[in-house]
Amino acid sequence: MKKRKYLPAICLFLFLATAQGQQARIMFYNVENLFDTEDDPLTDDNEFLPDSGRFWTYERYWRKVVRIYQVISAVDRWDMPAVIGLCEIENRRVLEKLVYDTPLSGYDYRFIHRDSPDPRGIDVALLYRKAIFKPDTAEWLHVTFKEGGETREILKVTGILWKDVRVHFYVNHWPSRSGGATSSAAKRISAATSLKGSMDSLFSREPGANVIMMGDFNDEPWDGSLQLLTAPNPAISYDSASQIVNLSGKKGISNANGTLKHEGAWNVFDQFLVSGAVKFGSNGINLKEGQAEIFSAPFLLEPDDYYFGSRPFRTYIGPTYHNGFSDHLPVSVVVEKVDNRRQESGDRR
Repeated sequence: MKKRKYLPAICLFLFLATAQGQQARIMFYNVENLFDTEDDPLTDDNEFLPDSGRFWTYERYWRKVVRIYQVISAVDRWDMPAVIGLCEIENRRVLEKLVYDTPLSGYDYRFIHRDSPDPRGIDVALLYRKAIFKPDTAEWLHVTFKEGGETREILKVTGILWKDVRVHFYVNHWPSRSGGATSSAAKRISAATSLKGSMDSLFSREPGANVIMMGDFNDEPWDGSLQLLTAPNPAISYDSASQIVNLSGKKGISNANGTLKHEGAWNVFDQFLVSGAVKFGSNGINLKEGQAEIFSAPFLLEPDDYYFGSRPFRTYIGPTYHNGFSDHLPVSVVVEKVDNRRQESGDRR
């Protein structure tokens, strides 16, 4: 009798453990200038050196790395993210410091990265837990401007999630609004055009592919650059599974006001977009929630004494060290495995 008393609890534990294994959180985070303390003669990183005006010492650098780990570990109450897109990281060394020298090392993360053409040397990268996601290929989409110059590349990683679900991840960090949103808009259109070309080529080869795009787009979901991504290409035979859907509205499901705050106004520059196959669960994977979540835990915010309300607790305010996390809030989505064969069999019955 006593053994039977504990049987339901044991069954519930096994059920939850199994269900948890079929879910994965995908996270994106602009970590705000994660530089090491070494001078790179090929990039303009002089701002973040021990003898610079910012006094970027090893102690501050290590504290920044630990803070990023703290955010990653807090985004999901039940498990660590399976895949993480990062931007504003300087090089491979800072990723090694984050992945191997913090408690992230206990979760067997690996990463994909290469140095970008960005003049300051800040790049994008993809972190993944190799027990959950196995990458096959990595491509780097070059972005150039009509007026000349180039910017950070877009990272595309294709691989297998849960041993049998093929997924294509894109990690973005589009040109900033430096000089004004209107005057810099053409640069973000250039980035959108490069990304759109890659997606059109993918869908022509693999209709209904599972696509998950994430990044700091430096535009709102309703701006022209993002609208370009969700507009069907008439030259390709699209269906709902190949249509791109933006999951980031003015408010995430966490009810945050935005992902960053500038001159008193919240913006949603950090976004997730997915193909219809992911949105509607037609190709082995499905969104658990309908929107991207903005992670706005209290420890990531501080009072905004000038504009009122709150603002992200960032590392620097101007040249002054502030000992925070980032000027952006992280965003994420949760996907779960779908047995389409069972679903189709059920529909026939």
